[in-house]
Amino acid sequence: MPNPAFRAVLWDFGGVVTESPFDAFARLERARGLPIGFIRRINAADPDTNAWARFERSEITLAEFDAAFGDESAAAGHRIGGAEVARLLYGAVRPAMIVALRRCKLHYVTACLTNNVIAGPGHGLPTTPEREAEVERAMQLFDHVLESSRLGVRKPERRFYELALDTLGIEPAEAVYLDDLGINLKPARAMGMTTIRVSDPGEALRELEAILELPLSGPDDA
Repeated sequence: MPNPAFRAVLWDFGGVVTESPFDAFARLERARGLPIGFIRRINAADPDTNAWARFERSEITLAEFDAAFGDESAAAGHRIGGAEVARLLYGAVRPAMIVALRRCKLHYVTACLTNNVIAGPGHGLPTTPEREAEVERAMQLFDHVLESSRLGVRKPERRFYELALDTLGIEPAEAVYLDDLGINLKPARAMGMTTIRVSDPGEALRELEAILELPLSGPDDA
């Protein structure tokens, strides 16, 4: 029997359901001869008010983000247009995560909690029509999708998690939450959620299996 202590499994999207955008950032940095980690450092500076944060809350347009991120990166030593970075946000969907998500749905409410941007159709800015369709198919598996760009708040702001809990009608202790960033997991854990940091996807799924007492690996039976 699945663990009855939980009612919901909450998933970040980029870096959990899909390959991490940080991998794509590193490829761009190598191609441009930039210091590895440069883009992440720009995003980490003034994390609540920088161009990235304002874009994820839909406070600025893609054109404004392109210019603002360009100015921030130039001030740090290397100009990169924001639009170039935004195109890297969605990696390929991880099949093992899709299998696990489908199996969780049989027993638990599922929700996607994502910081994203709206700069075209669908959920964010996929690079190709094929990737856009792949992202949309994955998004449709969730019972609920909470997006920073539509809510006007973003992780790790506490209000984002409160909205998620209210939407699902659950208490924090009834949720397991997966994210690839510790900064996003910290407030969820402080509220009482069980959290899993996704560094190695296989290890994260094994941890989720143990918590839920539910097999999550193997061929997709959809």
